[in-house]
Amino acid sequence: MNIANLLSWYFRHSSRRYARFNDDLGAARLPEPSGDRQYLMYLHIPFCEVLCPFCSFHRVEFRENKATQYFRALRREIELVGDAGFTFSELYVGGGTPTVMPEELIATINLVRERHPVTSISVETNPDDLENEKVLDLHNSGVNRLSVGVQSFDDRLLKEMQRYDKYGSSEQIRRRLKAAHGHFDTLNVDMIFNFPHQTEASLGTDLRILTDEIGADQVSFYPLMSADATRKAMNKEIGIVSYTHERTYYEIIAAHMLAAGYTRSSAWCFSRGTSMVDEYIAEREEYLGLGSGAFSYLAGALYASTFSINHYLSLIESGMSGIVRRSTLSSREQMRYYLLMQLFGGTLDLDAAEERFDHRFYRDLRPELTALRMIRAARKSGPTLRLTERGHYLWVIMMREFFSGVNNFREQMRHNISGENVLLSTSRQSKP
Repeated sequence: MNIANLLSWYFRHSSRRYARFNDDLGAARLPEPSGDRQYLMYLHIPFCEVLCPFCSFHRVEFRENKATQYFRALRREIELVGDAGFTFSELYVGGGTPTVMPEELIATINLVRERHPVTSISVETNPDDLENEKVLDLHNSGVNRLSVGVQSFDDRLLKEMQRYDKYGSSEQIRRRLKAAHGHFDTLNVDMIFNFPHQTEASLGTDLRILTDEIGADQVSFYPLMSADATRKAMNKEIGIVSYTHERTYYEIIAAHMLAAGYTRSSAWCFSRGTSMVDEYIAEREEYLGLGSGAFSYLAGALYASTFSINHYLSLIESGMSGIVRRSTLSSREQMRYYLLMQLFGGTLDLDAAEERFDHRFYRDLRPELTALRMIRAARKSGPTLRLTERGHYLWVIMMREFFSGVNNFREQMRHNISGENVLLSTSRQSKP
């Protein structure tokens, strides 16, 4: 078994520890804020007009009446956490499709800005929303970074993903991206690599479009990920996933992006200039997630909010948080999580890690730190541990398996509310 396969196996099993969420909190109580610390706020908008077969994030089909109720509840939860003493300096809005109701989204962002000293705001969207003038109004609402889910410019792959009809052809997407360029401090383009029917030629075309034609400020190239429950749908729609070409594709991506003047913001994110960092989990150790299906990490514990839209609405109406599950990490698990997330961003300040964990980091993680150097994944330079070129791909594997473990938990939570998901997906509320 080679190093890549061994790491895949190891993290596939070890990630289950982080995503076990055995503690059922019942009363959905908020954890306590830590002194005067300023946190990152994550808001989850689960509604999508197209449910892509490869996506394992918490999402349901858009219905206007339910989404309107949801946004109102989300704003109430924002007020609740503020009243509980939390203060936020950054905001990240993900989904789903956050821009599915632009007016509601802008009202939600405005509320956060009224109550908290946020200095950076990132919002995810899809290509078809780039022509919506109300979405461009996000800039006037303080949005610094817009992240557009493109996945590929190959029309064949877009059709397999069931995105072609709704989000447009390669030509349409390229036109919209170029029109949106310059409206935000950072325009990020989300891409996926290692599709079953992807070729090196197709990937090369994607790369040239991104760097030469569009000139994106930032590109995030995610490896194709799945969960156990979505694998059957993926196999049917886009083909059976194999990791045979994953490393080759990643090396092609990295070589092209670095040669084009981009630098790594994380193992799979490439930025030009001073673009905002894509992965907040690599930059902010603690964050609070609000909304159905959101995750939080606070004081050494991972939290999950209810995946039931109806349950979420009920909890907020009762004056409680949407958080219902907790996974409490041991001291050593917290160190491993810290190591994983910090090196995802490329470097780890060892002195800061020692200070953070009461001078036990070296001692308790000696086997992991030694192994990283032995397999040439990281090298030490003074007080800094830095990923090597080989290490960047190995970290892609680790993060793929980590997120796959989280995705499996998402599927378990959705399975418990399958009846509700069917109800939300059967018929769309028509506009008045």
